[in-house]
Amino acid sequence: MTGHRIYARHSGVETAERLSCPLIKRCVRRALSIEGVGAQCEVSVLITDDCGIRNINTAYRGIDSPTDVLSFPAQDFSPPGWADPGPRAIEPETGCVPLGEIVLSAQRVRLQAAEYGHPPEHETVYLVIHSVLHLLGYDHTDEAEGKKAMRAREKKIMLEMGYDK
Repeated sequence: MTGHRIYARHSGVETAERLSCPLIKRCVRRALSIEGVGAQCEVSVLITDDCGIRNINTAYRGIDSPTDVLSFPAQDFSPPGWADPGPRAIEPETGCVPLGEIVLSAQRVRLQAAEYGHPPEHETVYLVIHSVLHLLGYDHTDEAEGKKAMRAREKKIMLEMGYDK
């Protein structure tokens, strides 16, 4: 494997409010590694503002409000966790398995970081890991066991990256 393709870009975010794209890419790669993802994968990350994420949230989920992070999985991992989807899932143009897209609100990251008393980098790491787990099929909304499993995975990855959850 030559490595994952992780694309991160800002849209509608003031320069002073931007998040670290190298940190985001490192988080995605590390989370995929810890989760045992063995195929070359592709993940796209859009960093936007509250207005941008609100528009996306309204368009795709019918919820007319901003949120911190959205995940749009391209594969169906059921049960959750990496399971090689096979050669049919590989995009011929890239040679990668598309895992999906992540959308982050830089404003929410900074607001929540201040709320929880940690730096924006810590909140960025948490939200990116949280979203990568969603791309791998984890969910925290349906059942207690699913939420418990997802939180345990988040904590493990955060600790392995040197962050307390």
